[in-house]
Amino acid sequence: MSEIYKDPSYTPTERAQDLLSRMTMEEKVGQMCQVDGRIDADTWIYEKHIGSFLHVTGDAPIYLQEKAAHTRLGIPIFFGIDAIHGHAFCSGATVFPSPLAMSCSWNPELLETVAHITACEVIMTGLHWTFSPVLCIGRDLRWGRIDETFGEDPYLIGVLARAMIKGYQGEKLSDPYSILACAKHFAAYGETQGGRDSAEADVSERKLRSVFLPPFREAVDAGCATFMAGYNAIDGIPCSANRWLLNDVLKEEWSFKGFVVTDWNNVGHLHTTQKVAPTFEKACEIAVWAGNDMMMSTPDFYEKTVALVKEGVIGEAQLNAACLRILELKFALGLFDHKRFPDRSKAADIVGCEAHKKAAYEAALQSIVLLKNDNHVLPLSKDVKRIALIGPNCENVQSQLGDWSFGTREYPEQPTLDYHPEYDISPIVTVLKGIQQRAGKGIQVVYEKGCDLLDNKEHNFPAAVKAAEESDVIIAVVGDTNTLNGETRDRADLNLTGAQQKLLETLKEIGKPLVVILINGKPLTIPWVKDNADAILEAWNPGMEGGNAVAAILFGDFNPCGKLTISFPCHVGQQPVYYNQLPGWHGGKYVEISEDPLFPFGFGLSYTRYEYSNLTLSSTMLKEDDTLIVSVDICNVGNYTGTEIVQLYVNDLYSSVTIPIKELKGFTRVTLNPGEQQRISIHLPIASLSLVDRQCRSIVEPGEFEIMVGSSSRDEDLLKKVIRVME
Repeated sequence: MSEIYKDPSYTPTERAQDLLSRMTMEEKVGQMCQVDGRIDADTWIYEKHIGSFLHVTGDAPIYLQEKAAHTRLGIPIFFGIDAIHGHAFCSGATVFPSPLAMSCSWNPELLETVAHITACEVIMTGLHWTFSPVLCIGRDLRWGRIDETFGEDPYLIGVLARAMIKGYQGEKLSDPYSILACAKHFAAYGETQGGRDSAEADVSERKLRSVFLPPFREAVDAGCATFMAGYNAIDGIPCSANRWLLNDVLKEEWSFKGFVVTDWNNVGHLHTTQKVAPTFEKACEIAVWAGNDMMMSTPDFYEKTVALVKEGVIGEAQLNAACLRILELKFALGLFDHKRFPDRSKAADIVGCEAHKKAAYEAALQSIVLLKNDNHVLPLSKDVKRIALIGPNCENVQSQLGDWSFGTREYPEQPTLDYHPEYDISPIVTVLKGIQQRAGKGIQVVYEKGCDLLDNKEHNFPAAVKAAEESDVIIAVVGDTNTLNGETRDRADLNLTGAQQKLLETLKEIGKPLVVILINGKPLTIPWVKDNADAILEAWNPGMEGGNAVAAILFGDFNPCGKLTISFPCHVGQQPVYYNQLPGWHGGKYVEISEDPLFPFGFGLSYTRYEYSNLTLSSTMLKEDDTLIVSVDICNVGNYTGTEIVQLYVNDLYSSVTIPIKELKGFTRVTLNPGEQQRISIHLPIASLSLVDRQCRSIVEPGEFEIMVGSSSRDEDLLKKVIRVME
């Protein structure tokens, strides 16, 4: 019989069906397994027919792939990696700002470029699959994984998701530098109680469809190859046990053609943690029935499932359905053909090349948000001849790169996952290095750490005070670090840690201009900083070129243009402070504190000023299939060329169910020279004004809608007009 699966002239589906017909039951189960490739890899390849490895870097992927090529059917292995802001577990690779940081660029084209570069570097090292983009919504800032999100708005998250998926996967998966994208964590993973990672998410179907599912629907429409089921449960049902979510909605209603992978040991958690399965065997049965196609890091799944199939508890048809989805993507990606092994001769010219570093620099520039700039302290005056650079994040490489990067990730209950002890940090430009290089010989930069991030002791205060007293300006670099962010690292307090607050207060007393630079993975509660600093730059985790980007903005080489994609609270107990709140709060404020965020969604300053005027609408009476053209004049009335991010919000004035007080529905970027004015138009399909009604149907209700355009989500920053949508 002709081996169709070996013939590239056939379609991926035809080849996958042919290969499936030749496979044993045990080989099918093996393809559904993904395990740590550093542990007993030969057994998994030769005896258990492994479908995918993760945690494999260096030369190991090629070495293991060669072994797989010599198995009975020669089925290649998928190698997965958490390359969520660059190939950051590979020494010498390009590390971009964190996803939260990059979202503040509001630049889909930039994120597509970042994803494409990441794909190029990942594929060159023999890996094929990144567990990105993260489409969770950042709403409770105590949650440890806020830094992995694109912020708090479903619409913006969907736009940026599309861009990254296109960048990872290219025009078609078989392209030489394409890799698989993975939309995660499906779904409502960031909405768990108390901001507790992987806990219960108490959300209704209507809330799911209104808030949490839309970004994932965008991912399906963008052709995302894989989905990852969340750790959490929704209304008592763990995501990996939720057939309605994984099968009925994702695969049937949305026609998703790729495969679903569980998160780390989700199958085991059904039995040991969430306790919806009385035995491990029952957990395996539930996971397959619910629609999971590949089981991540549950090694016992193989033996248990093989036994369950032999007992007739799990039907081989269920294996066929899952295995076929996996095989089709292996064929579509080209793993059986030209992409089984990378061309390592090209790796040195691609991984971490100068062009990619330049893109990392541009990404950092566009991600940084200017939150305050009293008396035009920034950019630094040419009269500044001595800078006191003080703070624990001036040269903290791990804080600057952020989570899912080279450093070890230590958990109390798990062994250290140290992927790369050989990681070369020399290409990383810290804030200290960047400012020193940019200052040159004409400006003296005096650095003092001042204090540690976590230690309350005032170790180096005297030296820091002396440096500040002798300076023209004080630049304090504070924030957090990876021990305060990431998976299993939820916080109860969002204040500055250690002696950082005391350090800032001490520096303020000196009376010199105080510039605060934040290097942090999530919004912090810093009302004192807002009230007392002369200028504030939110740099987030700005990646390997972060120091150069910060320096460029400080010295005026680049006019900051970032806008927040997540709101800052004044106090941790003030949460939630996301802009798209539901109405109905009696009083509208706490007894102790205002309801207003410290810094709102969409906010960001510039070294120039923009004026909005002449808001016009193409029509005020529209039907559901119409498109409204919203136009506004924007003028740069300052002295610097700059890029403004124009935001369009909509408020359905009256509706049959409660809906947010305003929702982002469009945005655009415009670059203007001093004195230049442009007329900007944004197209708004009336169909996008839909809501999810009591029957969980998406409909556009007739009535009045407020159209708002401006520089942020704050009412005072928006021009407004009303349209009517007719029956």
